[in-house]
Amino acid sequence: MRRAAIRTGLVSIAAVSIIIADGRAHAQIIQQAVGGVAISTEGVLTVVKTDLLRDVANMRRKALAQLPGDLNQPTKLRSISLSRLQGVIAACQKDHRPLPDEVRYLAGLQRVEYVFLDPQHHDLVLAGPAEGWVVNEQGEVVGAKNGRAVLRLEDLLVALRSADQARNGGISCSIDPTAEGIQRLRAYFTQKGTIGDPDRTKGDIESALGPQTISVGGVPGSSHFALVMVAADHQMKRLAMNFEPSPVKDLPSYLSMLSPSKSIQTPRWWLAANYEPLLKDEDGLAWQLRGTGVKCLTEEDHFNQSGGREHTGKANPLAQKWADKMTEKFDELSAKDTIFGSLRNCMDLAVVASLIMQEHLADKADCRLDLLMDANRLPVEEYQVPKQVSTQASFVKKGRNYIISASGGVLFQPWAVIRDSKVDSTTAAARGKVVDTAKATTWWWN
Repeated sequence: MRRAAIRTGLVSIAAVSIIIADGRAHAQIIQQAVGGVAISTEGVLTVVKTDLLRDVANMRRKALAQLPGDLNQPTKLRSISLSRLQGVIAACQKDHRPLPDEVRYLAGLQRVEYVFLDPQHHDLVLAGPAEGWVVNEQGEVVGAKNGRAVLRLEDLLVALRSADQARNGGISCSIDPTAEGIQRLRAYFTQKGTIGDPDRTKGDIESALGPQTISVGGVPGSSHFALVMVAADHQMKRLAMNFEPSPVKDLPSYLSMLSPSKSIQTPRWWLAANYEPLLKDEDGLAWQLRGTGVKCLTEEDHFNQSGGREHTGKANPLAQKWADKMTEKFDELSAKDTIFGSLRNCMDLAVVASLIMQEHLADKADCRLDLLMDANRLPVEEYQVPKQVSTQASFVKKGRNYIISASGGVLFQPWAVIRDSKVDSTTAAARGKVVDTAKATTWWWN
């Protein structure tokens, strides 16, 4: 969520989005809910109410099949063969069978830590921590024991197919007020001159700003990948703006950190990739992803008379403090709030896809990924494209001032992550263990 702000006297006026339920049918919400939000047929972002989330969770639990014992076993390293995964999917298509849960949820992988080449078997192998899965109270598929988000086949397919598109502009989402809305808000406060009654002013501000525009770049806006980014953006804003309490300790809202003695700034925050340099073996047959995956960045913005955003390139120290705290707590937060773990999973998959393309790993392993790359033969589920979200003002009284504030955004460059790598012998050892234990009859193994 990008921040929109106007100053008038001692009050900072800014655009904030809220998710408002629109009473859609249960069936569509159950199908399309991601991270506690859903998109209406008109493209409006809405929050799924608690009772509907309960229905979502119950329906998805009933749809899950019983897992084999080996899949339920938590492991630090589970491997999946991309070539054999294709074979399983092709067999399901040939027999007109739906994809089994273990395929849809990539055998319970919770992160991609390694990418291994297996030229002998014409294969690429993804490996990382995994366990069995359940549906949590928000209707999301998570680890049965640790509650962390599980990777999804549809996100892998989108990442692979979007890798070239992401090379130049990266992958992003943004929620922005319109220039017309900013101009209307300026006119409103020029005429009003003071906040007055907060409840009445709150409604006036929301009406003046009107709907905000949602944009997605680098991946199809109709994809689950895109909705994960938008939902994570929305949830970060809710934490920063004190719309709901943080699920982890020592992560206060930004508004609670503000002091009456400090001038009110207009920061925005966005989530970006946060990886250490990749490790690889001397032959380029083993690659390791490292780092928490996601960090929070901030910059001070202001809006010109026409309502357009102008970047300053500078950060408000207090906003930077909140961003640093968000980054510090991200791994813990991703274990408590599934949408942040899902965002990191999508970033992992985007980095893996970029690595495969940049280093020509499929060609080096003589591994054909034709089916995974073919959107016609293997289409992914399409969701409603997010287009707009209503505005909500969040008031926090500090001394004699009322503050209305906002936050947001997701922007990362997966191709930039893979430019920085170094040779490390431990990756070759890890590859040897995985490739040596691979069985020709299975597409995943511990």
